[in-house]
Amino acid sequence: MRDFQDATLAYEASPGMPVLIDAVRDYYRELGVELEPNDVLITTGGSEALLLTFLSILDPYTEVIIPEPYYPNYTTFVHAAGGRIRALPTCPEEGYQYAYRERIESLITNNTRAIMITNPGNPTGVVLNEQQMRMIADIAKKHDLFLICDEVYREFCYDDQFGVPCMARYRDLDENLIIIDSVSKRFSACGARVGCVVTRNKELQQALLKFCQSRLAVATIDQVGAAALYSVPKSYYAESKEKYRQRRDLVVSRLRQIPGVGVEEPMGAFYLMVSLPVDDADKFQQWLLTSFDDQGQTVMFAPGAPFYETPGKGINEVRIAYVLDLPELERAMELLALGIARYRKEVMGIEE
Repeated sequence: MRDFQDATLAYEASPGMPVLIDAVRDYYRELGVELEPNDVLITTGGSEALLLTFLSILDPYTEVIIPEPYYPNYTTFVHAAGGRIRALPTCPEEGYQYAYRERIESLITNNTRAIMITNPGNPTGVVLNEQQMRMIADIAKKHDLFLICDEVYREFCYDDQFGVPCMARYRDLDENLIIIDSVSKRFSACGARVGCVVTRNKELQQALLKFCQSRLAVATIDQVGAAALYSVPKSYYAESKEKYRQRRDLVVSRLRQIPGVGVEEPMGAFYLMVSLPVDDADKFQQWLLTSFDDQGQTVMFAPGAPFYETPGKGINEVRIAYVLDLPELERAMELLALGIARYRKEVMGIEE
């Protein structure tokens, strides 16, 4: 590992430092995936990985099929590349499941360039099983589409039947598959803006490399730090997952005690979508920040509508991230319950 005794902190190679690329390859090898050095391009976080991917594969008015609700910045990056999103609808009653062949294929048109999934899902916590992953892979192959898999949460699967999902194990998908990865969620290091694109498609690698060269290089010190993070013992992943499992269980339990709240237990990542008994979640959030407190405290969440492409959906839904320690989550759920009761009485005029 570099000791930074050099007189000059120079640009690193545009595709990324060999020490970090090798660390990423070692990590994937533990997952049963063998990668060549050129299969990995280091980026400034998962966000740049997404942006460069869409810039490389999309033309104006081409389409990406994405299950909704989804991470809102997907919209930003797809639109920046001139593309459009075709939303694959889901519903809370089905646990936000989206792996249905007929529904996916019904959205494919001559303009479709890619299918994109987040596995495990943000904001729903949905995790695909092996059969569902294989089915979506087969659809991408059949229709000669790119399959973009955002797998930054793969180490957070709470049911052992899922294992550690990774679409790169399907070698027949080499020409179609693009994996988005990052150190930010896996190692609780969001400020370390280091991610990567993993693809075995040589033509796509060249397109991505041109963008990497145009922005010169990812920060050297961040890359060295990220490489060190990949050296954590295997026990780290199990311990981290167990900590988040406890947080999930507490939040789901407390939410189910609030009258009128609808919640499905997430099977991965560290988010969940919740239906609240309010008229408008965004309006409710603003009220919580401006007109409500309990002992000087209030609570924040992400209103659900921006996670949908379809107008009118998610109005009374919110995304909750269970990333705080248990006592803080306990208090947050108490504040949410108090806030809902007061809002329904004072704003909606509903007497319980």
